[in-house]
Formats: sequence, C-alpha cells, structure tokens
Amino acid sequence: MAELTMVEALNKALHEAFSADDRVVLLGEDVAQTGGVFRVTAGLLKEYGGERVIDTPLSEAGIVGTAVGLSLYGLLPVVEIQFDGFVYPAFEQIVVHVARYGWRTNGECPANMVIRIPFGGGVRAPELHSDSPEALFAHSPGLKVVCPTTPSDARAMLLAAITHPDPVIFMEPKRIYRAGRQEVSDALPFDLGSTNGDASSLLSTARLAREGNDLVIFAYGATVPLSVEAAEKLKTDKGTSLRVVDLRSLYPLDVDAITSHASACGRALVVHEAPRTAGIGAEVSSLIHERVMLDLEAPVGRVTGFDVPFPQFANEDDYLPSVERIARGAEKVLSF
Repeated sequence: MAELTMVEALNKALHEAFSADDRVVLLGEDVAQTGGVFRVTAGLLKEYGGERVIDTPLSEAGIVGTAVGLSLYGLLPVVEIQFDGFVYPAFEQIVVHVARYGWRTNGECPANMVIRIPFGGGVRAPELHSDSPEALFAHSPGLKVVCPTTPSDARAMLLAAITHPDPVIFMEPKRIYRAGRQEVSDALPFDLGSTNGDASSLLSTARLAREGNDLVIFAYGATVPLSVEAAEKLKTDKGTSLRVVDLRSLYPLDVDAITSHASACGRALVVHEAPRTAGIGAEVSSLIHERVMLDLEAPVGRVTGFDVPFPQFANEDDYLPSVERIARGAEKVLSF
C-alpha cells in the first residue's frame, strides 16, 4: 500500500485500466509525449504505445467526436480535456451525441466513455483555466457526473467510470491534485472484468467526510477539505459540531444520503466553487426542502462562487469559497 497524491492515484488507475482491457484508449492534447499538463497520463505512451495513447490536435470538438466513433465501434475511450474552460467547444458533441446515443439506440450503442475535466480555481491560472462547468453536464440526461476528493476515491472512481456502460463526466479538482497524500491499496477495488454493484455505487453515492450533529455541510471537490477545516474552526471557536458530506456523485445525486443527513442534523449548508444561480447547491437545497422540510430548524444555506466570469488570478481569492466564508455561512444557518 502506497501513499499517493490524487495525480498519482489517477495515473495508477489509468495504468490498471490499460493493463486489464486492451479496448481502453486515451485521447487528448499533450497526453502522450508530455504525459498531460498535470502529468496524470505520464508513462502511458511508453507502456502501451501510440495506437492507444494519442496526442490530438487542439480541437476539443474533434477529440470528443472521435471518441464517440471509437466507442460505437467497441473501444473504451478516455478523453482528457486539458482545462475546464476548453470543454465548451465540445459541448455540442457531449450533450447531443455522447449523452444521447444510449437513448437514441434503445440501449444498443451507448457512447460508453470517460471525459476527464480538470476543473476549478485556486491555481493562479489565466482565463478559461479555472471554470466550474459541472452543472451544465448534470443538467444533461444520459450523462453521469462525478467528482472525487481523495486519492483513494480518485483511483477507484476512475476505474469504475471506465468500466461503466454509460458515459461519465469525470471532474477532477485541480487545486487538490497534489494537496496531500493518502494510502491507496495495491489491490483492485473491484473486479475490472464486470460492472458489479461496488463499481456502480462509487458513481452514485456520497461519502461522510466528518462526523457532527449540529449542522451538515454538503460539498464536493476542493471545497470538501475547506469545509472540514471550517468545521474544525467552529468546533474550536464555538464548540459546535459540524458534519461534512462529500457528495462525490453530482448526477445522479445521492438523494437518500442528502435527505438523511439533513434530517438528522436539522440544519444544512451547501458549498461549491461554481456560480450560485442554478448550481448543484440549488438542486441539493431544493431536494432537502421538498423532502424533509419539517425536520429542518433553518432554511438551507449556500456558500458558492459568484454569478460572474471567474476573475483573473489577482482576485480569485475573493471569488472562491474560503474557510472563513464557509464558517460564516454555517454560523448564519446555526443562528437562524
């Protein structure tokens, strides 16, 4: 068992998937010779060759469109979108073709592929390198949208996504790519030769990240460790007990987990980097109010990005949810 960063865990998963199934192929900009701008795909070209690890032209629509064709002929493409904001030219391919082929062919020809998207801010990048477009894909029936937060989850969830029969949008929070290490088992998390329940559940269930009773924070991606830190701060400063739930699956949401945690605590806060309006947090809040409103002691709160384009890096700290903003949001709900 090794201690890995998220980048190393994702790389491990790709090597395992390539080794287990020769139908797995990788497409993207600089994924082969360079090993990806974040080095997630390092070593794959040397190990598996240029017919399976393919550097593409700078054309996201072409990359995803090519992957659609490959998947319809029986291959298992893994697409890397180099940065979140680069996915927009491929949006038509994703929502019109990738998401709909299973429905269009009555399940006979689903475009089973994984589209990996490093996303989010906090890395001092230029424009179109720090967006959070996950809600766009969660609003497109036919796609699964997931986001790991820990190295162990990143490895297991990527393997589950590659073996899953439906297309998966795999959001990778780049701010925590190398934020810490976690022990990752050498053993495979499930049998890669079958789409069993353990694999599918990884793509549809939330994870309890911290115990607590007074309020539950629902978060995903880079906001999960920030929420845990905010919970620790409020415990030290105020003596409050905050629970933190890592959503992991953004579509479908784990409705049972969301409602049960909200009901148990009676107060809830949702945190994400994406703009506030029509974000994942709005859906989580609506689910809670619709299903367990009578168990609540206060309206569900939200701490999010703002309804503006992601700012230049000199101002990104003012845009992103911080420990202080999350703590203030929790205190507001607690004081209602």
